Amino acid sequence: MKLEEALKNIVPADKQAAQAARSRWLSLAKPLFSLGVMEDIITRIAAVKGSEMFSLDKRAVVVMCADNGVVDEGVAQCGSEVTAAVAENILHGRASISLMSAAAGADVFPVDIGINTDIPSLTDKDIKVSHGTADIALGAALTREQAIKAIEAGIGKAEELKALGYDIIATGEMGIGNTTTSSAVVSVLLDTPPEAVTGRGAGLSSEGLEKKISVIKRAVAVNRPDRNDPVDVLSKVGGLDIAALSGVFIGGALCRIPVIADGFISCTAALASVRMCPEVSDYVIGSHLSSEPACRAVAKELGIKPPIHADMHLGEGTGAVMLLPLLDMCMAVYGGLYKFGEESGVERYKVLK
Repeated sequence: MKLEEALKNIVPADKQAAQAARSRWLSLAKPLFSLGVMEDIITRIAAVKGSEMFSLDKRAVVVMCADNGVVDEGVAQCGSEVTAAVAENILHGRASISLMSAAAGADVFPVDIGINTDIPSLTDKDIKVSHGTADIALGAALTREQAIKAIEAGIGKAEELKALGYDIIATGEMGIGNTTTSSAVVSVLLDTPPEAVTGRGAGLSSEGLEKKISVIKRAVAVNRPDRNDPVDVLSKVGGLDIAALSGVFIGGALCRIPVIADGFISCTAALASVRMCPEVSDYVIGSHLSSEPACRAVAKELGIKPPIHADMHLGEGTGAVMLLPLLDMCMAVYGGLYKFGEESGVERYKVLK
């Protein structure tokens, strides 16, 4: 579906279903609110599904893969060739996300949205937007048309998974240099200095971090992205992976599928999608707070509370997938625990203020 049409067709999540889920939690014979944020997440998913009871049995992981021209500025510890290598390992089930997804019962769907090279059995020329992006320190990463094409590819992927019967989507990415582009996007969207939102990525030194901050400042100054126009921001200082992931969040909202945000890069994409359509925020599920410094600020802006605090920064969607077993355990309590009263012999707790 085209971006403009998709944005017009997104509606808020179901408040009545959310209230029914809250009531169910209060009826279960356990200390009230004792599963903390996880109860809120189950309630949010009920609102997305439009039903107090639902299934999360069929789960997908979408990993958007793309290269970023800003790597030429020396902002990453390794070269762009690593993007293709990891994407191919994801395709063949050998990457971290592949192994973790298998353990969590999730199917992995890597997408070549903009890798510098084509990969047999992965690259689809009808979906792929370009072979990488331009260097944001010198000019716009993408044209506006390219950014929209990437967003629409993400929307299409969510629609495809909906048609295949998937109940929930976890998001991930692979693209060397994408913590730089994400920091640039967040700096603009949150109107925050680059030094406040830029981290070390995959292990930069202090000197490397200073260079990275300098590159982002230069990119913002050269491109002058309009913070009130998320597509403009994505095209000028973002990347194809972020743009496509923002489309997955939009598509999830359109199809009423909960979409799990991974760490900083995925949350950046979610932020861009919510700036395009505020109702998308109802459909975003937080997973973990990455070690990137801006992740907490972006999560707060999105109104999500990621329950996993593990200082992770692996990427690929690994934090999002790690949430799935936690959801399984909480769903077992939500759907199977006896209730207060005669059924349990436990007197109902009162909500105290």
